[in-house]
Amino acid sequence: MWETLPYRHEPTSVIQCQAKRAARFAFACWSKAREALDAVGRWPRACACVARFGQFCSAGLKITVVTPHSRQLCSGRIPGFVAGHYRFDECVIPLEKLLAECGARLIQSSAVSMDVNARTVTLANGAILTFDWVSLNTGPVMDRQRIESQMPGASGHALFERPIESFAQLWLRVLDKAKGQKIHFSVVGAGAAGLELAMAAAYALSGPACVAGSRVTLVTGGQVPGAAYPVATQRRITKALDRLQIEVLLDTCTGMGSGHIRLASGAHLACDLPMLAVGAQAPAWLGSSGLDLDTQGFAQVNAFQQSTSHAAVFAVGDVASRVDAPHARSGVYTVRAGPPLLANLLSALNGQPLAAYQPQKRTLHLLLCGGKQAIAAWGGFSVQGD
Repeated sequence: MWETLPYRHEPTSVIQCQAKRAARFAFACWSKAREALDAVGRWPRACACVARFGQFCSAGLKITVVTPHSRQLCSGRIPGFVAGHYRFDECVIPLEKLLAECGARLIQSSAVSMDVNARTVTLANGAILTFDWVSLNTGPVMDRQRIESQMPGASGHALFERPIESFAQLWLRVLDKAKGQKIHFSVVGAGAAGLELAMAAAYALSGPACVAGSRVTLVTGGQVPGAAYPVATQRRITKALDRLQIEVLLDTCTGMGSGHIRLASGAHLACDLPMLAVGAQAPAWLGSSGLDLDTQGFAQVNAFQQSTSHAAVFAVGDVASRVDAPHARSGVYTVRAGPPLLANLLSALNGQPLAAYQPQKRTLHLLLCGGKQAIAAWGGFSVQGD
C-alpha cells in the first residue's frame, strides 16, 4: 500500500497510513498552503495511522484514501474462511465509515506506475498524484506473467491465492461444486500459505455439506512441507497433514492443462482444480519507478525504513527490503514496523532527526490446521492446540 504527502508550494512532508499486505497503495499529499492529504491505502492499520496522523497535524488537513475496494479483506482470516469458521462478512473491514470518522475521503482505484524522480504516481482510473514524500507498503502480489512462463497453462487453469478478494469469491464457487460432486483439489506450494490453505480446504471438503470422497493433494516444489521451519515443527505439520488425509507429493509443478498438473518427475497429476500458493513477487511498477531495488525487485530501505536512493521515499512490509537487517516478508514484521515508521514520518514532517528501527530477530508463527487447532512456532520451539 502506498501513501504520499505531496507538497505543491513549498517543501513539504509526508504521512503514511500503515497498511498491510496486498498490492494496494496509499498516497498522502500535504501542503502548508492548502493542508491536504491524499492517501491511497489498504488494511485497517493503514486507516488507523491516517487517523492518528491527523491528530498531529492541523485541523485543516484533508485526507484521501485510494484503494480498489470500499472494504478491506483480512488475509489472516482467509484460512479460517476457507475452513468454514468465518463468514465472508466476518473477514472484511468496511472503510467508508472508518475513514469518514477521521475526515478522510475514499477513492476506489489503485496505482499502476510511479516516477520517483518526477514525484508522481499514476492511478488505474487515469488520475496522476504528485508527492513530496511517499511511504510504500504494498503487500504480496502474484506475477501471473512470470508464473505462466514457469508453469505454462497456469493462467488458464489455476486458482490464484492472490488477489485475496478474488480468491475468496472463487472459493465459494468451489464449495458450491463440492456440494454436488466429489472433487480433487490440489495446492501448489508448501510454504505457510499453501499449508494453511491445503488443510483448510481438506477440512471444509470433508464437512457434512459436501459430497463424500473429495480429496486434497499438496505439491511441495520438491521440499518437505514447511521446509523453512525447524525439524520439530515440520513433524507437527506432517502429522496435521496426515490427520486430514492430504496427499503430499515432493515434486515440482512444471505446467497445467485441463484436468491435470504436469510434474518435474514426468508424471501427470489428475485434479479438478489446482490452486497456486507459490510466494510473493515485487509489484511490476517498482521496476520503472527509479528506486534502488534488490535482486528480486523490492525497494531497498535503510534503518529508518527510508529508500537507499531517494530520501523522500519510505517503505515497509512486503514491498521493502532492509539492506542492513534482512528478514522474512511476514505480516508480523509489517505490523511491528508501523509505529516506528509513523514516528519517522512525523519527524520528517516536522524537520526532526529520524530514529533507526531494529526488527526483532524472531517472530511467533501460527499455522491453522484446518479445524480449530493451530501450530505455534517460536524459533526451535513449537506447540499445538486449540
